[in-house]
Amino acid sequence: MSSTTPTHNYYLPEPSHYPVVGSVALLLMLGGMALWFNGLAFGQWSTLAGLAVLIYMMKIWFGKVIEESEGGLYTKRVDVSFRWSMGWFIFSEVMFFAAFFGALFYARLYSVPELGAVDQKLLWPEFNSAWPTAGPNAMDAFTPMGAWGVPAINTLLLLTSGVTLTVAHFGMLENNRGKLNLWLGLTIALGVIFLGFQAYEYSHAYSELNLKLTSGIYGTTFYLLTGFHGFHVTVGTIMLIVVWVRCLKGHFTADHHFAFEGVAWYWHFVDVVWLFLFIFVYWF
Repeated sequence: MSSTTPTHNYYLPEPSHYPVVGSVALLLMLGGMALWFNGLAFGQWSTLAGLAVLIYMMKIWFGKVIEESEGGLYTKRVDVSFRWSMGWFIFSEVMFFAAFFGALFYARLYSVPELGAVDQKLLWPEFNSAWPTAGPNAMDAFTPMGAWGVPAINTLLLLTSGVTLTVAHFGMLENNRGKLNLWLGLTIALGVIFLGFQAYEYSHAYSELNLKLTSGIYGTTFYLLTGFHGFHVTVGTIMLIVVWVRCLKGHFTADHHFAFEGVAWYWHFVDVVWLFLFIFVYWF
């Protein structure tokens, strides 16, 4: 495919069947998970089949987009639309986490103190209005997760990954492929190490601290916030790997590399969310 600069104002791709395939994959996954959680063995196979179809669809579809980009079909106006789209996507992610942080703050600042003012005879004798609380399941005691140790190490890892990614970006702008590939690879390594520590943290929480999803509102908010953040780190790491492979193949130029920038925006967003998690979930 020719890499010459296109003469059209805006590239319009041909109609695609990939959105339909992706929708079917999601239906298989979500339907299978519902069946799986209700004890039907067929559900796990449906979930795995949906995941396999989704991964295949993304590989083919994203490959097509990369081919179009490297073929010089995307103009400046297309690039602007990509930036607006990524910006709105990250904004939606901000609202997603804001909802869970809102639930955490409401429970800590309003619900638990107000329940403490209610006659204990109307609630349960073991209730303690201090945070963290196990709620009605007070007999199943747990130890809250501390800020120092694994959480502090993970904070250092993510902050460092933001620095290495920025250095890689400077390598891109300087057209220094060696610098770009090295520091982007280090960023990916830091993301993988972060996920490894989080897996260890969860194992430690379940086996030694007795901290579970059923550990009242504290356990619920802890695992929802940290779990969804871990999912976002996983997605971000996969995105970084894809971009890194493209960099190794010689894709991108100093003035045409929005795929790299979009992933960098997402990764820095993940870093910022973790800082809020460390402060409000682990520290205070």
